Amino acid sequence: MKLFNTPATLKRTFFYSMVIFAIIGITSLIPSCLIHKIGGASQELPSRIQQNLSSGAALLIRQSLVGIDSIGLQDYHTHIAGTGVNGSGNYVNADMLSWFHFIKHFKFKVYMSGSGIKHIDKADPEFIERLADLIKNIPQHGKFCILAFDQYYNSEGVPDSSKTEFYVPNEYVFSLAKNFPDLFVPVISVHPYRNDALFELEKWALQGGQMVKWLPNAMGIDPSNEKCTAFYQKMKSLNLVLLTHAGEEKAVDSKDDQKYGNPLLLRKPLDAGVKVIVAHCASLGEGIDTDNGGIMKPNFDLFMRMMQDKKYEGLLFGDISALTQDNRSGRPLQTLLEHTELHHRLVNGSDYPLPAINVIIRTKKLVKSGYITEAERTCLNEIYDFNPLLFDFVLKRTIKSQNKKQFPPALFMKNISLGM
Repeated sequence: MKLFNTPATLKRTFFYSMVIFAIIGITSLIPSCLIHKIGGASQELPSRIQQNLSSGAALLIRQSLVGIDSIGLQDYHTHIAGTGVNGSGNYVNADMLSWFHFIKHFKFKVYMSGSGIKHIDKADPEFIERLADLIKNIPQHGKFCILAFDQYYNSEGVPDSSKTEFYVPNEYVFSLAKNFPDLFVPVISVHPYRNDALFELEKWALQGGQMVKWLPNAMGIDPSNEKCTAFYQKMKSLNLVLLTHAGEEKAVDSKDDQKYGNPLLLRKPLDAGVKVIVAHCASLGEGIDTDNGGIMKPNFDLFMRMMQDKKYEGLLFGDISALTQDNRSGRPLQTLLEHTELHHRLVNGSDYPLPAINVIIRTKKLVKSGYITEAERTCLNEIYDFNPLLFDFVLKRTIKSQNKKQFPPALFMKNISLGM
């Protein structure tokens, strides 16, 4: 016991305490302007876009809407978040709220900025107010699928709050859809390891849920696990679609379970007859190629192999959310633009609030890669300053491959093949 009271130990304790306090002091001085520069720096009101755009930017918006019929737009991938104020039930891991965990808290502040949250004690309503304002100022805005997000569950079906980065309950997204029926479609999230998983699926399907959201890397879900067999059978019987992340995960802490982003693991639900939308088309990272001796291959290549497998026609779909962002706009985007025979199996998603995070939006790089012209970039940047959601849509309607291939209007509308 005396060992812990030695002068050397006390000195070390004092030193580390001073380091911690110094870090807290320094980080508390990080100016909000820097956070907004990285996050959402725009102070323009979306409602003022029509009066303030140049003629070129206004024309680009009109051109992006050509071919969009009365079905209207459909965004299949829109995140909802909050801290739990006003009884919303939302949850954010305590690490994200403290400068003691610098990287997580800085990331959280950036997300707040991009989401238009100015007051932490009003985070939930301010998030929704900003999102609704953006959507309402998109011409022919259609509907946005807002995603619930279940907790991390261990193999015994017990929730683990320490590994849950954030949580958005099904009740919350349904209440939002009820309050904004012209804007939102609720998407449920049910972890398959839950002891009540089948009950929850049926409960929300009976209330109108049509799609289930997973992020296996962050939720601790192995899509090929036998624990999921009954879950997939229930999904099939309820005609539920699985929207699941695949590929490496960057936005949510997933360091322990990145292996669950391997798209080949999704053969199990597909073989059970479940329709699956692969978020971001598995465009980041590498996975084990179990078809070829276990060597590592880009997850995108594994996804494309499955898309070209005839037995998954009508079952496997891709979501192009985030593909125009700085870390994904290389080969995956170019390949998908060129493969026009797959376009009817792709859907659009914004992955909001990520389009409003300045640091991952690099229009100059898109010009350099030949996706857009410098004149288009200027117009797109104008649109971004007023409405990053509208920018995301117009950008995807504008980009062209090296062979001048584009994503068709139908990709941005409700995909009838999904039965939703």
